[in-house]
Amino acid sequence: MKTFDLYIVRHGQTYYNIYRKMQGWSNSPLTNQGQKDAENIAKKLANIEFDAAYTSDMTRAEYTAEVILKHNQASKINRAIATPLLRGVFYGYYEGTNIDEANHIVSATHGESNYHDLVNKYGQVKIKDFFHESDPFHQAENNDEYWQRWHKGFEKIQNDKNVQDGSKVLLVSHGPAILSLIDRYGQGKYDLEKRPENGSLTKLHFDSDGNVTVLGYNIK
Repeated sequence: MKTFDLYIVRHGQTYYNIYRKMQGWSNSPLTNQGQKDAENIAKKLANIEFDAAYTSDMTRAEYTAEVILKHNQASKINRAIATPLLRGVFYGYYEGTNIDEANHIVSATHGESNYHDLVNKYGQVKIKDFFHESDPFHQAENNDEYWQRWHKGFEKIQNDKNVQDGSKVLLVSHGPAILSLIDRYGQGKYDLEKRPENGSLTKLHFDSDGNVTVLGYNIK
């Protein structure tokens, strides 16, 4: 296994973000603020020498990655590899619905009055399973389906010939995906009630034994 650092950026703000709509595999364009989010994080990463760059294939992530690499002065690469493997979670029937209403339905189905209590009681792992169960079509990703996909995404990065020991890799992805990573690898050191901001940076370290360490979360 290769040892490398993964710089994960949440895409800039979208219209679905401000409308509070579920936005897993649904596309929504960046707002003016979202374009500024991309520009701001691009300036902060301008001098980081990335050996490879990846992005979710959602347009909001691709645009953010494009802006980051356009401003980057240190890397030899000029475009990110887009892949569906590194998308956020798929919400199935709930895609495009109001976040608060969807959370209320899933919470009430499992005997909780609000989403906050549901997460505190069951954790992020079970939430994906609950959305899958509550989806009348059962098309929302459950936890196993989600992580099988993401592990394939990590394998794709590991197998990249440009990624060697000590490499720095850029990844632009999504809020729920970053939360899931912190939940899985953060060893309980981070406040999961604080969602990653648009245009924020989270850093992970992958070692030669396949272990993952969180180096920083939701950095603006």
